[in-house]
Amino acid sequence: MSVETITTISPSTNRPILTRTGVTADELQRLPQVAQEAYRSFSRSTTLEQRQEIVSRALDVLEKKKDELALEITTQMGRPISYTGVEVMTAIKRSRYLTRISSSILGKDGVVPGEEEKGFRRYIQRKPIGVALIIFAWNYPYLILVNSLIPAILAGNAVILKPSPQTPTIVEQFASAFAEAGLPKNVIQYFHCGSPTLLETVVRSPLVNHICFTGSVAGGLAVQRAASDRIVNVGLELGGNDPAYVRDDVDAAWVAEEIVDGAIFNSGQSCCAIERVYVHENIYDTFIAEVRKVLSNYRVGDPLDRQTQIGPVISRRAKETINSHISDALKKGARDETPANETFENPPADGNYIKPTLLTGVNHDMVVMTEETFGPVIPVMRVASDEEAIKLMNSSEFGLTASVWTKDVTKAEDLIEQIEAGTVFINRSDYPSPDLAWTGWKNSGRGVTLSKFGFEQFVKLKSYHVKDYPK
Repeated sequence: MSVETITTISPSTNRPILTRTGVTADELQRLPQVAQEAYRSFSRSTTLEQRQEIVSRALDVLEKKKDELALEITTQMGRPISYTGVEVMTAIKRSRYLTRISSSILGKDGVVPGEEEKGFRRYIQRKPIGVALIIFAWNYPYLILVNSLIPAILAGNAVILKPSPQTPTIVEQFASAFAEAGLPKNVIQYFHCGSPTLLETVVRSPLVNHICFTGSVAGGLAVQRAASDRIVNVGLELGGNDPAYVRDDVDAAWVAEEIVDGAIFNSGQSCCAIERVYVHENIYDTFIAEVRKVLSNYRVGDPLDRQTQIGPVISRRAKETINSHISDALKKGARDETPANETFENPPADGNYIKPTLLTGVNHDMVVMTEETFGPVIPVMRVASDEEAIKLMNSSEFGLTASVWTKDVTKAEDLIEQIEAGTVFINRSDYPSPDLAWTGWKNSGRGVTLSKFGFEQFVKLKSYHVKDYPK
């Protein structure tokens, strides 16, 4: 039987940088069996406090290696080195928060009592779900992974990790750190795989009790279809086409800085990046001028250069998709108002570089306003009122995040009540806060990570009904 070789291509050079050996069908069948055995032992032999200690020690190991981990992210997916260390530390901070709150959710305080009645005790307790399969994306690999991995381990589950072929070392680093921290063998397992058919094999395994998928809508639908012939929970964190509305009372210079950062950070490769901007007509021209000023000072270049703010996008295919969205908009009447910038015109020759692009005169006939572009593009549409803005913001198949920018916070609070999205921001964007539920509406997903609600997918409820023996 031939074994798949999985090659990671550098987005900065389009040259191979890593290879990994794929998993065979036989190995995939064994993984859930081994995971079930590890789960039964782990869940029965450890207390929550012991699991908290293991997680904390693993995080300590990762923190000591933060510079190494940051370099791996930059090399494998192209985000500038000046930012990737922040991802590692944010993931660790987020994990420590989840560990800290787990006692109130999973410990003795997490028992839900029933109604009091003499001679009876009734209560509900959370029990680990079993084996969780976690399939996660490349764009924020540490942040995405800890959203599921940390609650799953704290709850007493075993996990099987499937990373993106673009960032294969992340699972290896986590497995090593947890082994050093004293996690029992096989509680964390991982496999490398590029074959959808092989991946479906483990998705369909009756020994997998829960599936977490983070990625594209198409990928999420494929996982959902593969799991549809059995009763299993599937959590989906999918794409977005996240809108921002700029009201006419804001400081245009300030909001331009914020909107640009929210739209093109990580080369726009974030499910919660600002992908479409609606600006009140009274401030529209001023806002465009300020965005041009901001973009004129951005630096596109080699992600290993600490002066670089925008690196390459992940692949040639991604570059083609982004350029096709831009071309579609221009053909339909949009204008490219990106300012002159030497680094935009002369990026490194071999990588998947795209200049941050400011599009004006856009409308909803253009794919850049209706589909997920996932690139450094800022399409800006003029609107005449709050009502028009809200209607356009909701005119989407996606519903991940949305933001309103205004001095009038009270008015904004009324507006965000009308927005159809899982997370709504006022005067901020692109920030999954660990104490809030991260959840997508519409085609942006199903299920919850983060906050106290993020533990619920990794537990099942068990009801206890105890009657005193008759005297």
